[in-house]
Amino acid sequence: MTTEKTVHVVDDDEAVRRFLRGLIGSIGLGVKTYASAQEFLDGYEAGSPGCLLLDIRMPDMSGLELQAELRRREIDIPVIILTGHGDVKVAVHAMKAGAVDFIEKPFNNELLLHGIQKVIAGSLHSSGTRVRRQEILQRVETLTTRERQVLGLVVAGETNKGVARHLGISEKTVEIHRAKVMEKMHAKSLAELVKMAVLLEVG
Repeated sequence: MTTEKTVHVVDDDEAVRRFLRGLIGSIGLGVKTYASAQEFLDGYEAGSPGCLLLDIRMPDMSGLELQAELRRREIDIPVIILTGHGDVKVAVHAMKAGAVDFIEKPFNNELLLHGIQKVIAGSLHSSGTRVRRQEILQRVETLTTRERQVLGLVVAGETNKGVARHLGISEKTVEIHRAKVMEKMHAKSLAELVKMAVLLEVG
């Protein structure tokens, strides 16, 4: 079994696979690419160190279905989900199923590489989870009742229009509340906000 840490990329888009191979390889990490979930299952050596960069929407076997198959086979590999814009509901489902992170396409190269390096280093499995949860709870306590409602709907995958419809307020008002939520929660992106919510099992 190899001891080199390898990033396994599963995406049905050949151009994406080629790009990610070059990008991840540029920081000195080993990269293996697969065109389908089944190809990964056939080629992965269980127990090999590294992580799995997994596209959520693929034909035949989706990213979520691959996650379920990994659990069934008791294969423990950290999973980072790649999602299309607007797939927040699916990303939340994936994280509740055990994914350690999710990145939205089109992704920021630096953020993606930083996320991969954190997973490879094992820092997303640190014993600081309890402390992290307490910090997030303290931030939630600073939210108004309306802001908490907006938070719950946003991390459930609702658009601004959907939140406005649910709460009977204007989209402009939703945008203001959402900006305040991001500020108070110290979230730099929607993905970061969702990760906090999943940690607290919100939404």
